[in-house]
Amino acid sequence: MNPGEILEICTGSILLNNIVLTRCIGVDPLAGAPHKLRDAAGLGLAATVVSTIAATIAWLLNDIMLIPLGIQYLQLFAFVLIIASTTMLADLVLQKVHPALHEWAGSYLPTLASNCVVIAAALMMVRGPGMRASASFDVSVVNGFAAGAGYMIALVLMAAIQDRLEYADVPRPLRGLPVQILSLGLLSLAFLGFSGLHFFHVPGR
Repeated sequence: MNPGEILEICTGSILLNNIVLTRCIGVDPLAGAPHKLRDAAGLGLAATVVSTIAATIAWLLNDIMLIPLGIQYLQLFAFVLIIASTTMLADLVLQKVHPALHEWAGSYLPTLASNCVVIAAALMMVRGPGMRASASFDVSVVNGFAAGAGYMIALVLMAAIQDRLEYADVPRPLRGLPVQILSLGLLSLAFLGFSGLHFFHVPGR
């Protein structure tokens, strides 16, 4: 995979097919996202790392074990176990290796064990029962990273919007969750403006 293909996949997953704003996966966690930019960035960074690792391990597990044994119906169960184990292990390692970074982003790792964005990032790398993996290994890794990065961008943007809404004169019936949903809808419409764009030309496509 050349750099052009990597950039094409990243821009496609982050802007054109953002996992939250375009595919509407993880809207509920996004609505309850931290209101501070620092906390939102920490949660997004943790989600990016976990989704990258989870997509990598999920592809390997699906291609090496689940498909040969004909037990693809256990994909969801296996991937949830992988993600939960990854988050616990990453939390322990980060706490020992880099306590300062753990204090910023590591506190969000346990909440990602059942995050639908991370689970979807792993499931999107494989197809249904009886079919081979939908993408090659390197594409799966890049897609896992890009899905997490897209989630982080959505978190940061939503945190910035919520920060502005705290000082806005919002009508009483729309305060709280209603105005958050409206904001998410407008943000999704803004991202739809990227549809059909190709930022990097990949030879042969």
